[in-house]
Amino acid sequence: MHPIRASYCSPKKFTVALVGLFASVAVAQTTPPSGTASTPAPASLTAPAPVVQATGSAIRVDNGDFYTQIYRVPTPEEITAVLDRVRNFMETSTPARLMAGGAEVTDFSQPIPGIALERGPQFPFSLLTYEQGVVFIGMLNASEATGDPKYNDYIAKRLTAFANYLKVAPATAAVPVAGARGGRGGGGLAGLTTPYSLDQCGAMCAGLLKSRLANVGPDLSTVTNTWMDFIETKVPRLSDGTIARHIPMPDTIWADDMYMSVPALAWMGKLTGDHKYFDDAVKQVTQMSARLFRPEKGIYAHGWITTNPDPVDIHWARANGWCVMAMAELLDALPADYAGRDDILKLFRAHVRGLAARQSGSGLWHQLLDHEDTYLETSASAMFVYAMAHGVNQGWISPAYGSEAIVGWNAVATRVNAQGGVEGTCVGTNFDLSPVYYYNRPTSVNALHGYGPVLLAGAEVLKMLHNDKITIKLTTGSIYVSPNPDQPMPWLSDGRGNN
Repeated sequence: MHPIRASYCSPKKFTVALVGLFASVAVAQTTPPSGTASTPAPASLTAPAPVVQATGSAIRVDNGDFYTQIYRVPTPEEITAVLDRVRNFMETSTPARLMAGGAEVTDFSQPIPGIALERGPQFPFSLLTYEQGVVFIGMLNASEATGDPKYNDYIAKRLTAFANYLKVAPATAAVPVAGARGGRGGGGLAGLTTPYSLDQCGAMCAGLLKSRLANVGPDLSTVTNTWMDFIETKVPRLSDGTIARHIPMPDTIWADDMYMSVPALAWMGKLTGDHKYFDDAVKQVTQMSARLFRPEKGIYAHGWITTNPDPVDIHWARANGWCVMAMAELLDALPADYAGRDDILKLFRAHVRGLAARQSGSGLWHQLLDHEDTYLETSASAMFVYAMAHGVNQGWISPAYGSEAIVGWNAVATRVNAQGGVEGTCVGTNFDLSPVYYYNRPTSVNALHGYGPVLLAGAEVLKMLHNDKITIKLTTGSIYVSPNPDQPMPWLSDGRGNN
């Protein structure tokens, strides 16, 4: 058997030895859409996704079969090509220039009324949104995995726009906390100084903090300090301090908010050294999980309502993605011996185990994890691939989960079209009490929720291929990922049953 191994620090030394018929087969590419990044998404991408989409019909397998295109080990070059397409699509679809009076602003020496980000149909994506916070973190990860600075350049260019806007934008009045998503005024940039919802500033705060730690872009600590104060003092909380919302009913917990809050708190703790942020982050995961995690299934419910006497067991896939990625961010940021970290690690392991058990035969995961007649959804699938690959790379979980991550990545990659658009992503979704709502949510190439997770997933699988602590073998038609004989196995430290 020939192992697939390489030094992560020396990608050029990476060699791939595949056995039998799998040696030279390329990952299937998607059929290019009729439009481009500057045109509206085709009707097939914006219409409600089909209810029954449980098998190979959701995966494009061209000129071959499943085993030669999905159940295989991708090459680093193939993964990088997908990441490049997504990055290029984001570059042309997200504004970065500041405009006033129809002209680009280049002089930032005095206030400029009406200054705003460039607008137009060529920019389907807003900039100051929670989805872009995930994109920023995905770009950081892709730059680290590939060694290519162009991913970080995407961030630096837009953080520079933030900094320049703050120099010249007229003061704006504070607005009340609301459940809406996006920004108000200044092409969405008024929220840099007057945030009005956790959705607007939480994930983006994490993106800015991680960019600062990586020395990417200008220092925007005035912005992150404002946002952190908002998270700490203005976001609704239950009496025990758990972050909540007042929609659809008062005192409702959304699983989404684990990601909207915890990574920002965790990386503020890392940046400042102030443990109060770590403590709050650990509390949020622990207390949200007490209400939302279903240990018998190993997955999270989407929401919890204080006044509801029974659990609301809607196991929406992307809500689970938010949770598992939030725990991964917190585990990365916390000191190894920090109080509560072991509890977070046990939750992460239990969640990964539950997610792995629900991976479909296509390699993707369903919109509702326990409803196999719901459609196969891209953004959540990419989130799960990232979490598994990252857990393997960090030594938190058994390398055996690398097989699920590899196959999952290959399936996700088929959802990236020739222009770099990510297809099959569920649009923004509320917490609802009926599965029917989730069955019929549309998918769209313009749903920004899929882009950051795809960047994260591809970059992390690429790191896994270069991980010299594990061996990846493809033999007799199966993928095996295992620790090298000389490596410790920390995922066994609390019992083999918890890995």
